[in-house]
Amino acid sequence: MSDSQKEEIEALVRLLDQHHLTELELEKKGVRIRIRRDLPPVISSPIGERFTSPPIEQAAVEPVASATPAEQARFVTVASPIVGTFYRSPSPDADAYVEEGDFVKKGQVLCIVEAMKLMNEIEAEADGRIVKILLESTTPVEYGQPLFLLDPMGVS
Repeated sequence: MSDSQKEEIEALVRLLDQHHLTELELEKKGVRIRIRRDLPPVISSPIGERFTSPPIEQAAVEPVASATPAEQARFVTVASPIVGTFYRSPSPDADAYVEEGDFVKKGQVLCIVEAMKLMNEIEAEADGRIVKILLESTTPVEYGQPLFLLDPMGVS
């Protein structure tokens, strides 16, 4: 690998960091480079404690009505790794990736967060059951904002 190729890759990594992206793919002269950052799962206990003030236009995040505080503590909160717009489906006329009650596998696409015209697929961080979808499609999201509650104990 030449020094100029190394410099180009390092520039891509910096771009990924600057824009808080989770994935970047580039194809140039028949060479494809894909850089991906896996973020650790965010575990929450009572959901409302995560943010002191809700981001602009964010719907209030309410605890799951049927869950006790002990049950809520075991849920995995899938959070947005970037600032952007939340989409539940790949296109306006397509079905949503997941619905409440669906069982998902680690790595399964749950939604898309669009940032700067890039569509970033947000994947399940663990096997489990979708307990709650916290936002409506086309809602603006902030970095770290909860998107889904996942019950890892609800694996079928």
